[in-house]
Amino acid sequence: MPLVQTRGAASAQGFGEFAQATAVNYIEDVFSTFLYTGTGSAQTITNGIDLSGKGGLVWIKRRDTTGDNILTVTGNGLNLSSNLTTDFINDSAPIFNSSGFNLVYGTSYLNASGGTYASWTFREQAKFFDIVTYTGSGANRTIAHNLGSVPGCIIIKSTNRNSTNWAVYHRSLANTQYLALNTTAAAATGATWWNSTTPTSSVFSLGTSADVNDSGGATYVAYLFAHDAGGFGLTGTDNVISCGSFTTDGSGNATVSLGYEPQWVMYKSSSGVEGWKIVDNMRGFTVTESQGLAPNSSTAEFSAGSATYPFKPTATGFQSVEAVSASSTYIYIAIRRGPMKVPTVGTSVYQANTYTGNATANTTVAGNFGFPVDLMLLSNRDATATSWSSYGQMAFDRLRGSSNLLATASTSAASFDWTTYNSFAVQNSIGWGLYGADSGTGYLNNSGGTWVANGFRRAPSFFDEVCYTGNGILGATQTHNLGVVPELMILKTRAGSENWIVYTAPTGNAGALYLSSTAALETAGGPGYFNNTTPTATQFTVGNYTSTNPSGGTMVAYLFATLAGVSKVGSYTGNAGYTVTVPCGFTAGVRFVLIKRTDSTGDWYLWDSARGIVAGNDPYLRLNSTAAEVTGTDYVDTYAAGFEVTSTAPAGLNATGGTYIFLAIA
Repeated sequence: MPLVQTRGAASAQGFGEFAQATAVNYIEDVFSTFLYTGTGSAQTITNGIDLSGKGGLVWIKRRDTTGDNILTVTGNGLNLSSNLTTDFINDSAPIFNSSGFNLVYGTSYLNASGGTYASWTFREQAKFFDIVTYTGSGANRTIAHNLGSVPGCIIIKSTNRNSTNWAVYHRSLANTQYLALNTTAAAATGATWWNSTTPTSSVFSLGTSADVNDSGGATYVAYLFAHDAGGFGLTGTDNVISCGSFTTDGSGNATVSLGYEPQWVMYKSSSGVEGWKIVDNMRGFTVTESQGLAPNSSTAEFSAGSATYPFKPTATGFQSVEAVSASSTYIYIAIRRGPMKVPTVGTSVYQANTYTGNATANTTVAGNFGFPVDLMLLSNRDATATSWSSYGQMAFDRLRGSSNLLATASTSAASFDWTTYNSFAVQNSIGWGLYGADSGTGYLNNSGGTWVANGFRRAPSFFDEVCYTGNGILGATQTHNLGVVPELMILKTRAGSENWIVYTAPTGNAGALYLSSTAALETAGGPGYFNNTTPTATQFTVGNYTSTNPSGGTMVAYLFATLAGVSKVGSYTGNAGYTVTVPCGFTAGVRFVLIKRTDSTGDWYLWDSARGIVAGNDPYLRLNSTAAEVTGTDYVDTYAAGFEVTSTAPAGLNATGGTYIFLAIA
């Protein structure tokens, strides 16, 4: 759902309530990872991909227990399994529709009651993915395709021959080599698969192997994947899929540069006997651990890299950090994170939900948000949870791993693994499910406790997140995918007890605020936390302080920007005793407001529409405090173009001559 470097005044190309006005391609239009739970009866999976009109592939794998990989062949009601050599699987296939697919009834493969599943949908699109079906001839030949570029990878399977392998061509191997998707074998050599001929932008070549081109009426399906072919984004030049290779060092380390952050990677050792693996950012392709599924096996989901040595995404590619075999060569297919479209409505990237705790294990209490949540700010409104006196507001995010928190009211490092408490450990494709802790803990779901969950989605021009490792060097730069200049950056060390450091455009690059403190803007001289350097649309700069660039230390940065009609980062000057009107360029008021005084001490005040931003009293929380929310005050009101700070607001919000920064979301 993942992104990103495409930008510009693209209101007609946004996502939310508006359809794209012209034929511009985005990764979210052609690929989806969608997680679901089986019902045992018919259900519809809505992932926004038009399969009935465009054609494509749906690949489904059960996660919680063993189950074959099921690949639906071009929507014709027939299934194949990538971990088997047999032909069609006798099971009811998904039925394609204009926004996803339908599951007809409950089966262990696709829709068992209570079973958990991952689905990967590939829509046919030039320079991304193509499907070709043909009948074998038993003689050397070429097959035409419509990929519109030279294929980076081709996967072929007979649809009516048992005991044939899934033959894999990959551009990183010689045209005399092949892999089998259904086995762990290293790359083999032979001329009978690809006729020792490299594919072109219009055809691919076949030899005489029965795996790809048997005679006597053998039928085949070929899946073609593009490589760095452009064709996407507003300019039509952005790459969304890459097929490459990497070789690990003696410890299993490797860094791969794609030019974008991936959301899905399938990889396999071509030099050794090792299984295929798929990781994706819906199931936990994080900087701390990756959850894998195996195309060549029916095994359940497994860790594809330990918590210490992950296979992890970066802002520009991915890394293997002792997660795979040492001194080995791997081939991969990587797909860009989305969305690439610039949002046009705030509801497509920000939502807030309230709930009452039930202290029941494995019960979803936070509900859905309508989109994949990348950052969740969770607050116990009445401060009754076991965790509250220590943690206050708790930030969880997809990129760091959904079970690790950072507390905004604390300088502490990322806390322990909250899966111990059945907590914020379950991600899904239309929200981020909060599973209740059992009755003996009450950390995140205490019985009767009142909670609010603020969910944010990463999207161009609105919000991005970067995880990086510091190097202690003054003026080090970090790449981001926001696509515009960040106006609000919130940084925190993940492993050290350092301050939250906040940059805002209104206060400039020479100063910083502390999220866990009431302190005024610090402008203590020297190079500063951001090396006195304003961020750009592609990177930000940090000094050599341990709170922004610790040598060898891990960091997280949350980046926000002003986006017309969606968000506003800005400032205002107070006028005690009078209402201060703060226009944001909105048309229906605000649903989220965060305010901090900069010229003097003041709290980080937070309002959201789930708890109420109305003409009367509005409850607020403070990010720098572990106290319960304050009710019975009317300090902020919404109006069509933005918000108002009322005449009764205290000095922390409205002092004569006082200066304030804010983030508002429509």
